[in-house]
Amino acid sequence: MAERRSRLDQPREQSTPWVRRPRGMNREAFGVLSEKFARFMGTPQFILWMTVFVAAWLIWNTWGPKGMQFDPRDLNYTLLTLILSLQASYAAPLILLAQNRQADRDRVALEQDRGRDERNLADTEFLTREVASLRLAMRETATRDFVRSELRDLLEDLATEVDAREAKARRKAKQKAKAKAKAKRASRATAPPKPASPAG
Repeated sequence: MAERRSRLDQPREQSTPWVRRPRGMNREAFGVLSEKFARFMGTPQFILWMTVFVAAWLIWNTWGPKGMQFDPRDLNYTLLTLILSLQASYAAPLILLAQNRQADRDRVALEQDRGRDERNLADTEFLTREVASLRLAMRETATRDFVRSELRDLLEDLATEVDAREAKARRKAKQKAKAKAKAKRASRATAPPKPASPAG
């Protein structure tokens, strides 16, 4: 029987995990829940409520009635220590899971930004080559200073146009305000005078 070896030109067969995931468990929903839990643990409200809980626990089990203490001071608050340890043991993996999901999102966003930048650079280089070829076809060499001066002139034209539009908008606003004030004065002038009330 021939020995079975892994080949580089064939994908590996997916091995079955030792611990199977439950059927009803959605990995995405669990990740979202862990992120919500991690965000909640980083809020001042959580710290405040946790402080109130621990303080109430310690006060009750220190100065409360001896027969009603469920975690007495004599046993060094064993139950409280167990609860806090259990909380920490669950909180740490959930926070790590949330951080891993955030790192994955950041990596995807970074890759998308890098691809977008590369496309923009390629488009810019293509347009630069096209402009240079057009200039050469027209027997004009597009030098760097010429392109800079053209861009500077275009920027100045755009700034002038923006200033003109803003001035026009201000003039319209002033005209509207004047017309409104004139209409208000005219309505006051045409309004009949109020009759004087008879003295009581």
